[in-house]
Amino acid sequence: MQFQKLYFKNPDGKRLAARLDLPLDEKPTAFAVFAHCFTCTKNFNAVVNINRALALHGIAVLRFDFTGLGESEGDFSETSFSTNVADLIAAAHFLEDAYEPPRLLIGHSLGGAAVIQAAQGIPSAEAVATIAAPADLKGLLSSIDGPPLEELEKDGETKINISGRDFKIKTQFLNDLKQDNMAEAIGALRRPLLIFHSPTDRIVSIDQAAKIFTAARHPKSFISLDKADHLLSNREDSLYVGSVLAAWASKYLKISERKYIQPELSDNRIIARTGMTGFRTEIVAGGHSLVADEPISAGGANSGPTPYDLLVSALGACTGMTLRMYADRKKLPLDSIIVRLKHDKIHAEDCQDCEDPRSKIDFIEREIELNGDLDQPTRQKILEIANRCPVHKTLESRSRISSKLKG
Repeated sequence: MQFQKLYFKNPDGKRLAARLDLPLDEKPTAFAVFAHCFTCTKNFNAVVNINRALALHGIAVLRFDFTGLGESEGDFSETSFSTNVADLIAAAHFLEDAYEPPRLLIGHSLGGAAVIQAAQGIPSAEAVATIAAPADLKGLLSSIDGPPLEELEKDGETKINISGRDFKIKTQFLNDLKQDNMAEAIGALRRPLLIFHSPTDRIVSIDQAAKIFTAARHPKSFISLDKADHLLSNREDSLYVGSVLAAWASKYLKISERKYIQPELSDNRIIARTGMTGFRTEIVAGGHSLVADEPISAGGANSGPTPYDLLVSALGACTGMTLRMYADRKKLPLDSIIVRLKHDKIHAEDCQDCEDPRSKIDFIEREIELNGDLDQPTRQKILEIANRCPVHKTLESRSRISSKLKG
């Protein structure tokens, strides 16, 4: 996933900070806008993970900090739910002017309620997805009940604590939540809607998801995030949301699997990007999306094969293709080819300094299973052909690699 750091203005002229998450080839097939949860920022881990999964499917996502949060200008205490909706519409207009109109709206928690409200002001949006979103804004008042709410009604402002952070809010925020028209907005959505919610969410009850689902018109879908918390703190939960969301969006945005998973690269390059933390590396090769990682024992997350796994896999794939080509040309009754490989580091037989660990060489053990009515001489000939595989020749030859810094 690539990203671009951007800025745009909200209706009040405040500069809002944003990032556009792009596929590795920087050729998205669709654009989306993500509204994060109340008091969160664009760098919230769950948002990043979801966008990473969407980018692997060719969907670019704009995430931004609402007014007064993160790197955006403004005073958070002067904001309300209505200003969040206005910021969201401004983000969509910016995306339309600078790139393409957003076709997908995604919102987490209060951001989910915001995308439902903003959808009427974003006609390009063809589908909407919510994650742990409330259907009843008045119900959010219970989370700030008690002394803070009494102070708010008495002094016009108060300080609330959310997830260990203090935020100052004013009366306009309270009044905005009281003017709850969510049921009307959900009914008027008239777009495909996907609802994600956890039955164990302690911040926004699963009952809220039921209310959204009941009020919405078809087509509508619900995905239960079993055992997930409100903030999708578990990385696997947010990646799951992203992958399911991408598959769902492809149907309603009419993005074919070949089109969004296999975009063509103009110069046939392979692109690999490793992020700020961990070893997870996203790859685009021949227009296909791949992932590489290291095992947990080596400090990785084991989210994909290792680089050596991919290298040895290339030998296995090339072997099978070479033998299939030979069998077809010779019209041999070869039904299938199974190649099993194992990579290791060993000392060369002619090693002069085998005590030095640096003297080890790469050793790949290859076992080939041929399924078909073939006699022994033919099987032996096919084994010889395996050694003519182009990747085999490359691995056994001396290759040269030229490296340079971009820009």
